[in-house]
Amino acid sequence: MTMATDSADRFSTSDLADSRPDDVEGYASPFQSYGGRSAFHGPIATVTCFEDAGPTRDYLSEPGHGRVLVADAGGSRRVAVLGDRMARLGVGNGWAGVIVNGNVRDCVTLATLDIGVLALGAVPVRGGLHGQGERDADVVIAGISFRAGGYVYVDADGLLLSHAALHEQ
Repeated sequence: MTMATDSADRFSTSDLADSRPDDVEGYASPFQSYGGRSAFHGPIATVTCFEDAGPTRDYLSEPGHGRVLVADAGGSRRVAVLGDRMARLGVGNGWAGVIVNGNVRDCVTLATLDIGVLALGAVPVRGGLHGQGERDADVVIAGISFRAGGYVYVDADGLLLSHAALHEQ
């Protein structure tokens, strides 16, 4: 398998921050990149999913329309709430990326998929599949406030948040 490319998502968070300083909040990323896209962006959808992979799977099973799912696993490092099968669902349903406040698994395969994936770390144990979680609630991770309907831009320089779209493909 070959590594996915970022050709459809050519932008620079640094350039966006320079050109729109009053429209963005910038953050150093507390996450590691695991997906095939190292740069991605889109409208934010959120879900809480403490040690439960079910809510992440449920959301990624729906049309993504270029959105980025922020899955708040409460920072738990005990289990993974995203793996290769769920990431493939996301690719097939048009999600641009997933940001996980917790762990992922199946890292070798994740790196080959055309989706951005950020997470705190990796662990081979999958979380439960109970489907217990709250959708579209404000999520704060490492001091970064992700709001459903806002926009996130991610690349090697970090994360930018905005209330409106800053970049068109």
